[in-house]
Amino acid sequence: METITLDVNGESHLLTVDTRMSLLDVLRDSLGLTGAKAGCDRGHCGCCTVLVDGRRVYACLTLAIAVAGGSASVVTVEGLGGAGLHPLQEAFVARDAFQCGFCTPGQVCSAIGMLDEISQGWPSSATGTLSSGVPVITEAEIRERMSGNLCRCGAYQNIVAAVMDVAT
Repeated sequence: METITLDVNGESHLLTVDTRMSLLDVLRDSLGLTGAKAGCDRGHCGCCTVLVDGRRVYACLTLAIAVAGGSASVVTVEGLGGAGLHPLQEAFVARDAFQCGFCTPGQVCSAIGMLDEISQGWPSSATGTLSSGVPVITEAEIRERMSGNLCRCGAYQNIVAAVMDVAT
């Protein structure tokens, strides 16, 4: 067991955890933040996606101790938008970009991280020529970058439309 400090959604938490605990388990079991879901526990589905220092990560594959000590800031779906909804959450609601809702927190966090990657000029395998230095946001670009987040209900059309709404 180890006592760690974890910065989650702008708050510092002092926790005693088993050093083998995943970030997902600490978020859900120790902090009661159940937005990130345990889908596959293997990094295959993306239901557990959260943002660590603005980058999307699978919380099921990240050890909590690796992001502890104030060296990293974790943001979960509960920490987006402040008192209201984040614009991407609003777009998901407006576009009905969810059915059962199980994957939605991971989809939203992943989309936020993805849009930040695009704004920083990170190319993907769908990115064409980078003449301007910033990839053009297209449906193909969004689909490629979001391919690590599965939706068992098949709401992909509406997820892509919601992300396009916020991106444009």
